[in-house]
Amino acid sequence: MSRHSGGRTSSRLDSRLQALEDARELGEGVLPDEVLQEAFDVLERASSRRSLSAGHTVVGFFGATGSGKSSLFNAVSGAEIATAAARRPTTSEPLAGVWGAAGSEALLDWLEVGNRHHASPVDGFAGEETGLILLDLPDFDSTRAANREIVQRMVGMVDVLVWVLDPQKYADDAVHNGFLAPLASHGAVTLVVLNQVDRLPVHDVQPVLDSLHAILAGEGLGQVRVLASSAVTGAGIAEVRAAIRKVAVQRQAQSRRLEADVTKAADVLRHASGEGDASGVRSAAKSRLAEELAVAANVPAVVRAVGQSYRLESVRRTGWPATRWLSRFRPDPLRRLNLRRDAPAAVNRTSLPAAGAPERARTDAAVREFADSAGAGAPGPWRAAIRGTARAGRDRLPDALDQAIAGTDLGANRKAWWWGVFNVIQWLALLTVLGGLGWLGVLAGLGYLQLPVPEAPRVEGWPVPTLMIAFGVVLGIFLAITGHFIAAGAARARAAKARRRLNSAVAGAAQELVVAPVEGEIARLAAFNKALKKAAQA
Repeated sequence: MSRHSGGRTSSRLDSRLQALEDARELGEGVLPDEVLQEAFDVLERASSRRSLSAGHTVVGFFGATGSGKSSLFNAVSGAEIATAAARRPTTSEPLAGVWGAAGSEALLDWLEVGNRHHASPVDGFAGEETGLILLDLPDFDSTRAANREIVQRMVGMVDVLVWVLDPQKYADDAVHNGFLAPLASHGAVTLVVLNQVDRLPVHDVQPVLDSLHAILAGEGLGQVRVLASSAVTGAGIAEVRAAIRKVAVQRQAQSRRLEADVTKAADVLRHASGEGDASGVRSAAKSRLAEELAVAANVPAVVRAVGQSYRLESVRRTGWPATRWLSRFRPDPLRRLNLRRDAPAAVNRTSLPAAGAPERARTDAAVREFADSAGAGAPGPWRAAIRGTARAGRDRLPDALDQAIAGTDLGANRKAWWWGVFNVIQWLALLTVLGGLGWLGVLAGLGYLQLPVPEAPRVEGWPVPTLMIAFGVVLGIFLAITGHFIAAGAARARAAKARRRLNSAVAGAAQELVVAPVEGEIARLAAFNKALKKAAQA
């Protein structure tokens, strides 16, 4: 393998490992912990293996009791390993045959292999420059739990897996369902050896190999190389050695193994997550949510109070001065709701009635409808996460909506320009009436005292004092009626402006507590799918 090819492989693996880590982190809180832990374990193993010798290829021999695994291991390794194996204190300990001892110690420590043999060179197979470690492992069907645990651990750690089967149990479910099928993505680093073919009639060897091929193909391992061998006669040993030497010399087994691990972990994450993307948050759905929350938060009642308060204030400031005082006995609807004040809005609450069952039900339905609309098309766990995020925000909405309404500038303290004009004219009209009444009173007093009564000026035959009274009264009534109509129109305009501001405030609260968190979950799903796709790319 060239240096450039190795660099590309390493760069691709780096990218895939980072993508798997991103997907794992994004899936936290959504996917089951055991699934995320499996991805974490892959990342940890990859980090550990890559920090150790890249110049060694670790090949593990796996097999059931009676498969001739150790005999094949000895035949492939050479007579000296077989002699060392005979002196092993127990068959439950892995045995390592090492070609190229330099740099292997830390790797074997990580593998927890204490029984190590510095193997002699084997012509055409391995020497010190090869950097090869063969592991003879306990039987995977051992009755001892410790042996089975060793095998399970090594399955996830060695660079190349050599499965040794025998003609009697080559189709055993224990090896296929327990080990081979789950490792379907590891075909590039898997070798299957049908051992003990010397026990089969010659004409039965090929049919058995064909049957084994078919079983493996059904498990997704159709590309796995299958070899026939006999440790007794030596048949096929050269082919097994050649296959192992090829992967050792190419120095790609470690990266291929890790890439296969990433592929499997990504598949597990995908299976747990499901496939699909959320439809996302649409403007119509946001508007619908804001409308429903506005109704639930009594915005219409506040809008009515704004209009009523403006009309009442208009009467107090522009009505007939002789009667406008009566309006002070009518309570201001905004003040009753604690929405007309000079204190900072941030430290106030409204006096709107607390949300009852109908309002809560309306809020719940609006939030649920919004979440379901935004999460449509998302896989099940992510739809649940989106709904959960929306529900979390929903619980904080009543207080947030009340704060939003309390903090909205309703314009209640702003004076209209026409109030001053009408007020001045009204007082002038009242003074005119009082002036006319005073004039007539003086004339009446003079007559009562039998004093000369001067003739009052006349206009078109009407006495000026009488005209003053009539003009003042008519002007006052006209201004009162006109002011009523102006106030009604201005109240509608002010109420409409208040409605827009209140709706905007409610939409802001909904955006902060519901919309933005839901959008965050949808963005998380999109990033998860993107990372998972990148991690799964072989």
